[in-house]
Amino acid sequence: MATPHISFKPKVIVKKLLSSLPDRAREVLIFRYGLGKDEKRLTLDAIGKKYGITRERVRQIENYGIANVRKSEEYKQEKAVFAEVEALLHSLGGIVVEDDFLGHISKDISLQNHMYFLLVVGEPFKKLKEDDDFRHRWHVNEELAKKVEEALKKLYSNLSNQDLLPESEMTNKFLQHLEDVSEKYKNQEVVRRWLALSKAIGKNALGDWGKSQSANIKTKGVRDYAFLVIRKHGSPIHFRDVAKQITSMFNKKAHVATTHNELIKDKRFVLVGRGLYALAEWGYVPGVVRDVIKSVLVKNGAMTKEEIIDKVMKERYVKENTILVNLQNPKYFKRDKDGKYSPAE
Repeated sequence: MATPHISFKPKVIVKKLLSSLPDRAREVLIFRYGLGKDEKRLTLDAIGKKYGITRERVRQIENYGIANVRKSEEYKQEKAVFAEVEALLHSLGGIVVEDDFLGHISKDISLQNHMYFLLVVGEPFKKLKEDDDFRHRWHVNEELAKKVEEALKKLYSNLSNQDLLPESEMTNKFLQHLEDVSEKYKNQEVVRRWLALSKAIGKNALGDWGKSQSANIKTKGVRDYAFLVIRKHGSPIHFRDVAKQITSMFNKKAHVATTHNELIKDKRFVLVGRGLYALAEWGYVPGVVRDVIKSVLVKNGAMTKEEIIDKVMKERYVKENTILVNLQNPKYFKRDKDGKYSPAE
């Protein structure tokens, strides 16, 4: 069946192209690319065992088959098909992750195999194999591919492990590193596909982007899930609600007691009230109320009782009386003749 994205039927085209080959070469390509009833792609070794030949001989037959398909009259007759595939690749960004491209065509594995074969034999299409930085990808413009990959490397080098950015901000940062690339490619959908090329950059379950190996993206446990929950909430939240949100947002069972224990242990979180936690990155001072009072005084100098209460209440969800009781402790705070307080030491 033709898909909504292409006007031709890949299986019909591939069958026609293979008809130009001798039986052995045709069979090897069918097994190698999963073009028959069995959609599984066989290895060189598996095919070699079928025919009682070496894997190297299978490779030679495969290369012979592909070369001869390209030379055939049947290939020349399908010039419009390859032009359409090339245009589709351009419309998706000119360089696309292999799985993304095939998934765009169809969810049917057999149909994907036939489309993949057309990419392999099509002379305009170049495959770049997976490496440390990027996934398997196909392109139709080497210069564009290099520019996109260089921009992705620059983007990565400018990210910290703590960075967690909404998609719009990440795409804007990425575009800042792209030079001399046609404006036709610079839309949200294409840029998202380009970001997906990178193995070093990724997004979490909430759609925010960062370094793939950071705890913000590669969430490993309750602490990491809790961080994302509180960050999305945007203000202090009770640990019971954190546990509930982990379960609802990530479909991960989080026990209340476990969640509380993990929040206590991690310096990313600050207890700001009875069971209420905020993120340290928001500027909250860690420690008990006494520590917060001291931090406020060190930062601002001697202050009146009212000034201290105002500042501390922005850091902690506590009663005024709790702050006053701490101020009365001469071991930690002293009051001058003007009624202002400062640290005792």
